Amino acid sequence: MTVSATARTRPAYHQAAGNFRIEDALAKLEGDLTGGVNACIECCDRHTGSNRTALRCLSADETLTEYSFEQLRDMSARIANLFDSLGVKPGDVVSGLLPRKVELVAVVLGAWRLGAVYQPLFTAFGPKAIEQRLNTSQAKLIITDSINRAKLDDIPACPPVVTVRSEGDSLADGDTDFHAALATQSSVFAPVIRRGNDLMMMMSTSGTTGLPKGVPVPIRALLSFGAYMRDAVDLLDDDVFWNIADPGWAYGLYYAVTGPLLLGQATTLFEGGFSAESTYRIIRKLGVTSLAGSPTAFRLLLAADPELACDVKGQLRVVSSAGEPLNPEIIRWFDDCLGVPVHDHYGQTELGMCVNNHHGLDHPVRPGSAGLAMPGYRVAVLDDDGNELGPNQPGTLAIDIANSPLLWFSGYHNKPTPAISGGYYRTGDNVEFEPDGSISFIGRSDDVITSSGYRIGPFDVESALIEHPAVTEAAVVGVPDPSRTEIVKAFVILAKGHEPTVDLAEELQQHVRNRLSAHAYPRAIEFVAELPKTPSGKIQRFLLRKAEIAKQQNA
Repeated sequence: MTVSATARTRPAYHQAAGNFRIEDALAKLEGDLTGGVNACIECCDRHTGSNRTALRCLSADETLTEYSFEQLRDMSARIANLFDSLGVKPGDVVSGLLPRKVELVAVVLGAWRLGAVYQPLFTAFGPKAIEQRLNTSQAKLIITDSINRAKLDDIPACPPVVTVRSEGDSLADGDTDFHAALATQSSVFAPVIRRGNDLMMMMSTSGTTGLPKGVPVPIRALLSFGAYMRDAVDLLDDDVFWNIADPGWAYGLYYAVTGPLLLGQATTLFEGGFSAESTYRIIRKLGVTSLAGSPTAFRLLLAADPELACDVKGQLRVVSSAGEPLNPEIIRWFDDCLGVPVHDHYGQTELGMCVNNHHGLDHPVRPGSAGLAMPGYRVAVLDDDGNELGPNQPGTLAIDIANSPLLWFSGYHNKPTPAISGGYYRTGDNVEFEPDGSISFIGRSDDVITSSGYRIGPFDVESALIEHPAVTEAAVVGVPDPSRTEIVKAFVILAKGHEPTVDLAEELQQHVRNRLSAHAYPRAIEFVAELPKTPSGKIQRFLLRKAEIAKQQNA
C-alpha cells in the first residue's frame, strides 16, 4: 500500500462532533447492550467466514506466525471450556501474566467468551505488584508461563495457576498444563450473553495516597474503543497496524488488542524487547502503515542511526502517540525523516482515549496541543470551585458526564471515587483551552509520575522502600528528564545502624525492581535526615520536586 492510495476526504471534526449520536455507535456492534452482548463475539466471531488475518505474532527472533479469526475463535472456545472445567463462572476474574504471544490474545478472548473478566498483569511486575492487583480483583484463576511462574510462589492465598510451559520445563505442583489441557477440550463453546454494564476487564491505576485502585471496564466501553480506532487512529481496511504498547497496560490492552479486533482488523504482537533497530526492521518487514506508541519509544527512533529511518521513509501513513505529551521536535522529525504525521492523543486507564489530534477527522493540528475532545465526549476545564473556565485559563481537565455518552467509567472497584463529583469526572491533569477549542497540557495536579509512558504512583514505590530494613521513611517524586519525561527519585531516611553508601542505594534500587517492576524503581536515591511535612504529618512531595527542578535550572 502507498500513502497516496489512501488519500481521501476526511469528515470535518466539528461536523462529526456535532452530529454524534449514540445510536450510530450502538449500531456498529453485533449485539445489543441491553438485550445481550458478548465481547468475544464483537472482537472475534463476527469477523469469521472470510479467513482474514486477525493476529500477526513475531517471536523474539522475529519469526512471523499469522492467525485467522477462525483460529482465534476455536482457541477461545477451547480456553472457555478449560476455564469452565476449572470452576470459572461468568463475572469471575481471570488474570493473565503472559508475554506478547498468541496465548495472551486467546486467553483474553476465552475469558470473554465465558462471560468472565480479564485482568492484565504486566510481565515486568514483581511479586508485590502482582499481589496488590490480585487482592483487588479476587481473581479465580491465573494464567502464566514458565518464565513468570516463580513470581507467584510467595503470594499468600494465590489462586489456582494454569501454566503455558516451554518445552522441557517442569510443571509446579498443583498447576494445570495449559496446552495439554487445551488438547482435551472441545473447540465449540457458545458465547455467554451479557449486558453492557457487565464487566469485561479489571484494570489497575496508581495513585498518590494508596495502593493501586481497580478500574472496572464494562462491555459498553467497546463503543469508546471503536470510536478511537476509527476517528483518532483512522484504522483503514488496507492498513498494517502495529501498536507497540504492552497489553499488560491499558493502552496496549485497549488499543493493541481490543480496538483493532473489534473493527475486524489484524493486530501485531512482538515478543521481543523494544529497540530502534528491531522496530525499523519490523516496520519494513511487515509493511506497517499505522504505528502507535509512546513519545519515549519515538525519541529512541529519533536517536538511532538516520539510515534506518531512510529505509522506511514514506512507508508509514499515520503514527499515533499516547502516554505523555508529544514533544514538538518529534513531530518535526517524523515529518522530515519518515514523511509521516505523528499526532498526540490523550487518555487515562479510567477513560480510554478522549482528547485527540484525530487522524480520521479534519481539524487544525497545533504542535503542543493534546487535541480536541473525541466525538462522544464533552470536556471542560474547571477551577478549584468546579466552575468551567474559558480559553487561556489554567484549570483541571474534566469530563462532563451528562453530555459524554461514550464515557464508561463510573467509579473505582470497591473504593470511593472523589474524582467524580458535581456532574464531572476530574482527570487530575492541569490544562487550558486554546481559542480554537483544543486542549494544551500543563502537568499533573497530583504527584503521579510519568516516566517512559508509564504512570507510577509514588505511594507504591515508597511502600516497597519502607519494606527494606534499612529504611525508616521515604518520599518519591518525579524529576524532569529529557529522554524519559521524568525519572523516579527517592528521598530516604535510614534506620539506625545503616550508613548512606552507594552500595546501599543500589541495593534499595534492586529491592524495588524485584518487588514492584523494572520501570518503577528509583533511578536516583538521596539519603536525607528529614522530609518536608505538613503540620498533620503528610509528606509535601511538591516541595521536593520544586527543589529538584530549581537544582536542574541552576546547574
